[in-house]
Formats: sequence, structure tokens, C-alpha cells
Amino acid sequence: MIFDIFMRVDKYLWCVRYYKTRNMVTEACKKNHITVNGQVAKASKEVFATDKITLRKDQITYTLTVLDIPQNRVGAKLVDIYRRDETPEEAFAHLELLKLSKDHYRKFGTGRPTKKERRELDELDFYTETDELD
Repeated sequence: MIFDIFMRVDKYLWCVRYYKTRNMVTEACKKNHITVNGQVAKASKEVFATDKITLRKDQITYTLTVLDIPQNRVGAKLVDIYRRDETPEEAFAHLELLKLSKDHYRKFGTGRPTKKERRELDELDFYTETDELD
């Protein structure tokens, strides 16, 4: 039985569960969101063990190293056998900060704040008493 020592990048990212479908990976490649060893990759780019893949998804830039090539799509618990995730923790912290900032955003024209929203705005305390005196 001959084992493959390489795989297309779209199939690899689908197999290690970074994307739900191969079509989504192909679209990401067309938008230049995926690079292999620092070069922009097409969906048909071949991936070998020890290659470094960088992909941009959900406002996070993931960096991963290919450890091995799977035969087909693997379960979520087995993904770490085939890749090493080198994404810095600051990227995930930045995403959490973005989510929190969107919670306090209020669209123009939605009317006056409710009592609960007013209390939340007062808790933020944008101004101090010394700023108001100046």
C-alpha cells in the first residue's frame, strides 16, 4: 500500500477541519487568504510535511505547521497529529476584544437607550469630573 506524501492545500485544510467544505477553502485561496511557505497558494498547491501554512479566517491569522498528511478527513480529537498550531494567543485575545466592543455599539436611529443600556453607559464612565471642569 502506497501512502501519499503530499496533498492539495484545499483538501488538507478541509481534512484538518479548518474549513467546513473544500469550496470554502478554494474561495479563501482565490482571495489570497492562504499562503504556503510564504507564497500565495492556489487550491491545487501541493502540501508536504514540514510546510508552513498561514491562513486568515474570522479576523485571525492562523499559522500552522504540517506534521503529517492524513488519508482523509479526521475527527476533531485527532487533528493535532497532523498539524501544529503556532497561532499567537494575542490573536485570540484581539478577537475577544472585538466582540466586546461590538456589544456596546449602537446603530444610529434606534431611538433612545433603554434604562438598562443607560446604566451600562454610565458604568463605562468615559469622563471624569476634572475633564468636565476644563
